Parts: sequence; structure tokens; C-alpha cells
Amino acid sequence: MNSYYGLNIQRDEKEDQHSRQLVDKWIFITLMAVLILVPLLIGSHVSNVISPLISDNSLLSSGLRGDMYTYYKYVTLITLTIVAFLLFLYKMFILGYKLPMRIILYFFVVFSIAVLISTMFSPNKTIALFGQYNRADGAYSYLCYIILMFIAMNIEYPKKVLEYVLYAFYPVVFLNFVLIMMNFTGHDVLSYRFYQKIMTMFDPKGVTFGAGSYELGTFSHGNYISGMFSIMTIMFLSWAVIDKNIIRRFINVFVALLSMATLLMGTSNSGFFTFLCMTPFIIWLAIRSSNKKLAIISLVVFLILSASTLNILALKKPIVWDESVGMFIKHNPYMGNPAKQTSLKSSSGLQPSIIVEHKVYAADNKFILPVLPKSAWTAGTGRIYIWKEALKLVAERPFFGYGLDTILYHFPDFNIEARANLSEATIVDKTHSLYVGVIYGTGIVGMIGFLGILIIIGWTALKEILRFKPTSGFIVPLCMAWITYLIQALFNDSVLGVTSSFFTIGGVLLAVLYKKKEIGIKEIQFNKNII
Repeated sequence: MNSYYGLNIQRDEKEDQHSRQLVDKWIFITLMAVLILVPLLIGSHVSNVISPLISDNSLLSSGLRGDMYTYYKYVTLITLTIVAFLLFLYKMFILGYKLPMRIILYFFVVFSIAVLISTMFSPNKTIALFGQYNRADGAYSYLCYIILMFIAMNIEYPKKVLEYVLYAFYPVVFLNFVLIMMNFTGHDVLSYRFYQKIMTMFDPKGVTFGAGSYELGTFSHGNYISGMFSIMTIMFLSWAVIDKNIIRRFINVFVALLSMATLLMGTSNSGFFTFLCMTPFIIWLAIRSSNKKLAIISLVVFLILSASTLNILALKKPIVWDESVGMFIKHNPYMGNPAKQTSLKSSSGLQPSIIVEHKVYAADNKFILPVLPKSAWTAGTGRIYIWKEALKLVAERPFFGYGLDTILYHFPDFNIEARANLSEATIVDKTHSLYVGVIYGTGIVGMIGFLGILIIIGWTALKEILRFKPTSGFIVPLCMAWITYLIQALFNDSVLGVTSSFFTIGGVLLAVLYKKKEIGIKEIQFNKNII
């Protein structure tokens, strides 16, 4: 018996349960659409950008701006999140679903409130709300991530949910491998007019791609490709190592090899470093596999083929060596002077010039010009310097930050020190770290909520990996993927196609593990009572 507006209405609990299962089915379909579509969708879109700064620098000035990697991902993410949220509200308020109280919900609330407050008090409120036109990494996106994770951990799933989630990433691997391979071999897909027409079909007439435009994949930058495909490599390789299905085992060795090739062609050492960090866990899974011999053979075959792939790619472009093995072996056997090489970083090709402020100092009736440091990149392609300066900014607004995705308008690009750390042609428009980006955008309060979410899921996933048994099934590859995501996020920013996927997966992992009681529902309820 339930009361609605003062009326006692007899409810059939079995009928409500059946209805909840039907709603969960549609929510699951929506979540799968997020996993499949958001990482893949690309297409040209022209926006009228209103900059909060007056500048003659193209990155900082207002005007029409084109982007191919963000708009359709963003619209799809917002749309699917609204659909899932409305379905979940119907399930909770109409069908009587009772929300389990778990510790992670407190961190959801803290982070969400911090995002809202940081946006309200941001010096650049519109940017903080929507994000930059070519990144869309503002408050709306982060709230979508949190909502998707929250919903994903509170629905019932079909028996083969983990298989479906893993299969959802096959298209991402295959499409990105084809696109980046075409670019790598000098047959970039944007050189074909029919493809350009497809990409601009929804844009105003007269929109064209500029000379030198190219497409690396469905992600806008080599760093993002490297980070994403370090995750894909680990996920499919770990699946291949523990799988009992022999045919699927070798299919996944092949998919992992394609992912590794894509990682290497992204020419960013962050992905390769992340892969190396996760290699001991792969070995651990192979040792504990039900068929150790076949698991070790699968791993050895992958490593041999990966080494051969590295050799073939480095013969074509020696920078592949520098951005992988070259982190540890400085001598490049494929090219004598690696300093002359260029990497595939972004599809725009824009490298705006810095305006160096001219200062003079009076001393003994003479004007002395300061000595400019040599233009150069420092550690981590300038990352260490960016993080240091970003944290200095956080110290000025420590509690709720500047608003997400607004660092373009606050970073001290024109300081003389920037020339010695970032090269003279760089404007910093992102933090190059998910964690630094969050603490810069939402301050200490937001960071506490954000880290609380990541630590709970990360620790849960790590325990599942360390106590792996042959009966653990498909959950282990997704746990490996989540830990890999957390590591690569040290060096890469939040990106729509990546963050939306893995926050959704994080919710799925918790839901499945809570269901199986493998992390102890009683323990969670006990902790809730203490709080």
C-alpha cells in the first residue's frame, strides 16, 4: 500500500518489479549507446565563440571557430544522459525503487555541489558551464559523467552485461586504427573530397577544411589517442590472457595488437608508459589463469608481434621509437637526430605565436633588456611546469577554483619563464592532467569529492584483480581498464569520448560487484552507520 497525494493506492509489488526491470532494460540500452556512440561520433561544426579576453591571438580572440571532434559527442552525451535520468526518475518515484545508501553517494553529492558552486563563482561563468568550444569539458559534461555513473550503479543488468560492455569497444579500436594508419602512411582520410563532404554536411555552405588539415582518429590529439588505446590494449590483452574460449582469446590478442599499434602511432609516450605500469598485472593474471600455458603463449605472442609492429612503424617514422622505448634508451637506432622529428599532436596544426612583453629596467641612466631564456620544452613536454603554475593559481582560489575548462584565460602564458618551459609558440589551453584540471576547476572541495569516487572504484577494481580466480569471469578486464584509465589520467585531460565511457563503466562495475556481494554489502552498510 503506497500513499500518493494523500490517497492510499494499492500497488502490486510484482507488477512494479516487472516494470522496473523493463525500465532498467531501456536504461541499459541508453548506457550502451553512450559507450558505443560518444567515442566514435565526429563531424565538422562551426561555432561563434565569444572570448572573455581581447587579444590578437587566434586562440584567445572571438570569432567563428570550427571543430570536428567535440560537438556531436557533446550533444549525444547530453541527450542520452537526459533520457537515462528521466527513466531513472520514473523508476524511483513512480515504480517505488528504493535507493541503497552507500558511501560513494556522499562523494557524488560533494563533487556535484562543488561543480555547481565553482561555476556560479567562476570569473568565466559561460566557459565554466559549457567548456571550450573544442573540448566541452565544463560543468555540464562533468554532471553528465556523475549522473551516468550514479544511474549505472543502480540498475539491474542482463546476465552477459560485462561481455556486452567489452564488445562495445571493438568499433572504437577498428575505426581508429584505420584512420590513424591512413594518416601515418600519408593517405589521410581528409584528403578525399567525398569524406570532407560527409564531415561538413551539417555545416553552412562554404565551410571547407584548411590546407594541412588531417585526421588522426575519432579523438582530436595524439595524447588522447595514446591514453585511450593504452586502456584498450590492457583491456583486450587481459581478456585474452584469462579467457577460456580459445577462438575469442586469439581474436582479442589481435584486437590488443591493433590497439598497441594505434597507441604507438599516436606518438605520445604517456600511453606507452601507462602500458608498462600495467604489465605486471597482466603477468599476474597469466600466472593465475586456469590455463597458464595458453595464457603465457598469448602474452608472449602479443609481445613479439608488438615489438615487430614497433620496428615497422619506427622504420616509417623514427619518432615512434622516441615516444615509446626512447623514454629509456635515448639513442634512436632509426634516426641519428631525433630533435628534428615532429610528432602527430593535433589535427588543427595551429601553433599561435606568443607575444613577448617588452620590459626595460632603469639602472645608472641606462636601459637594460632582460636576458630571455632559450625557448625549450621541459620535463613531460612542459607538463611539470603547467602543473606547477596551475597549482599556484589554485592557491589563489583554493576552495572552489576557477570553473572547469577555463585555464586558457588564466594561465600566465606571457611570463618570461613560460618561454623556457613551454617553447615560445605555446598557449596553454588545458592542464594535461585530469586531476590537476579538476582541482584547478573545482578547488579542494571538488577534488575531495572527485578523488573519493575514484578511490572507491579504483580500490574495488584493484582488489578484484589481486584476488583473481579463473571463475572471476569478464569483470577483470574491465577492472584492468579502470585502473589503466586512472594511471593515464595523470598525464591526459578529461575527454568526452573517454571520460563518459569510463565513468559509465565504473558504475557498471560497482553494480555488478554489489550484486555478487564480492565487496561486501554488509561492510558498506556498517560504514554508513558509522558516518
